[in-house]
Amino acid sequence: MKKILAVLCIVCLAGLFASAAFAAYPEKPIRVVNYVAPGGLMDVTSRKFVSIARKFTDATFVVENREGAGGLVGMQAVLEQPADGYTIFAATTSNIAKVLTSKKDVDQFIWGFEWIAMLMKDPECLIAAKDSPLNTWEAVFRDAKEKNGNQIWTGPAAGGNDHLMAMKVWEKSGMSAKWIPYSSGPEAMMGLLSGQGAVYVGNAADIGGREGFTIIGLARKERSKVFPDAPTFTELGIEGLEDEAMWRGFAMKKGSPEEAMAWWEDLLKKVAGDPEWREFLEKDGIDVVDYGRPEFTAQIKKDLEDSTHYLKQYGLIK
Repeated sequence: MKKILAVLCIVCLAGLFASAAFAAYPEKPIRVVNYVAPGGLMDVTSRKFVSIARKFTDATFVVENREGAGGLVGMQAVLEQPADGYTIFAATTSNIAKVLTSKKDVDQFIWGFEWIAMLMKDPECLIAAKDSPLNTWEAVFRDAKEKNGNQIWTGPAAGGNDHLMAMKVWEKSGMSAKWIPYSSGPEAMMGLLSGQGAVYVGNAADIGGREGFTIIGLARKERSKVFPDAPTFTELGIEGLEDEAMWRGFAMKKGSPEEAMAWWEDLLKKVAGDPEWREFLEKDGIDVVDYGRPEFTAQIKKDLEDSTHYLKQYGLIK
């Protein structure tokens, strides 16, 4: 009996120590490093996240902008800090391709992080000028075949997430086109209206508040409630594009304490269930998710594999 009591005491004490260790984080302010300038999508998203997170925690958050080199400056800034869980990188899908096209060490710039909290998925889509004769997928496809690879598609960057999406559509639909990058999404969309391209690749929220555009293909399993007239790629007969999206999330330097990573995963689930957070994202047709480490890491592996395949196929990396 004494031995049993002793074992139970040890188990209880271990549980108490574990709880105490978990409760100890965070003991100081948490820096959230954005790779975009103030007002950028990830900047707005991370600031909204921490404002809602304050409903569930007394932790202090400091959002810091370290823009440059498509995210590499911000990633390096986080990797240079101690692996103590107090410096977080606010990441997006585009960071993966940027690491590859910049020939950075994948083991350092991708797997030097623990991918701890994926917040949302903003479905990729094809956008056309509403008054253009090429304002349906069928019309775009016929025109692309007639132009034999010379049809122009636009977006904000070469080798970025939207460019990768264009490559996937071309491959899976059996067509080809030219990618003309612009310095920004809005500039590319204005080029579309002036007839400088047939298709803009981006996200549904890009047409918010802008007249003259229509979505001709959306990467979702089902139609969006916000954009009910936008057909899914499956409806268009293009398979394998149901889950293409621009995600946003948080990463922590590899080797950070388990209690810090678990704390973030728990906080993510609380914020994901908050009505204010859901309304903030869903009004633009964005899907709220609460992916912790296993699911987020699986997403990173998929993105890394896809990006490597398509960037090589189209000659953007060796």
